[in-house]
Amino acid sequence: MALVRFPDPRDSTPEGIVAVGGEPRPDFLREAYRRGIFPWPVEGYPLLWFSPPERAVLDFGELHVPRRLARERRRTRLRFTIDRAFERVIRACSSVERAHERGTWITPEVVEGYCEFHRRGDAHSVEAWEGEELVGGVYGVDAGGAFAGESMFYLRPNASKLALLFLIDHLRARGLDWLDIQVMTPHMEALGARLISRDEFLDRLSRELRRGRGLF
Repeated sequence: MALVRFPDPRDSTPEGIVAVGGEPRPDFLREAYRRGIFPWPVEGYPLLWFSPPERAVLDFGELHVPRRLARERRRTRLRFTIDRAFERVIRACSSVERAHERGTWITPEVVEGYCEFHRRGDAHSVEAWEGEELVGGVYGVDAGGAFAGESMFYLRPNASKLALLFLIDHLRARGLDWLDIQVMTPHMEALGARLISRDEFLDRLSRELRRGRGLF
C-alpha cells in the first residue's frame, strides 16, 4: 500500500480545498477521513479533497424526529440490515435524481474505490428492504471511531430516513454520540444538524481517534 500524506486541513483554501489529484482508492480514503478530509469529484478537474471551513454535524442528543416520521417508524414493515448490499446502495445513490443538482459526485471511480474500501472494512451501509426488494439505504465511512455519512437513496417514502435512524441507533449503541454530515442539507437541518467550525470538528475527530472504538 502506498504511503499517502495530506496537508494539514487547516491550511486549505478559503473554499476548503486541501489537495488536488490522487484517486478515490482505500489508501487515499483512509488517510483523508482520519484527517477530516473527504473527496468531491468536480467535472473538468482532477480529484478535489475538501475540509470545509464549516462542517455539518448531527449530535444525537439534538436529534429531532418529526411526529409523522416517528409514527412511520413505529408502523413500518420495512426490514433493516447492515452491510448486506453495500454496492447496490452506493450505485443506487449514484443514480438517484436530486433537486437542484445536475449529475452526481458518485462517479464510477468513486463507486469502485468505496466498494473496495467497504471490502477492507472502512465503509458501511444500512439497507431498507420491503420483502426482498431494496427500497432505501444510506452509506458512509468509519473514520477510525467517528462516522461520516455520505449519501442516501429511497424508492419508498421515508425509507432512507428510517435507514438513517437505524444507523444512528446502531452508532449510539456503540458509544458514539454524533454523526459527521460534511455539508448541510435541508433534510439534515430539519433533523437537528448544525454547522460547527473546522477546528471544533477536527478536535472532535481527534478525540474519537484516540478512543479507537469499533463501530461495526
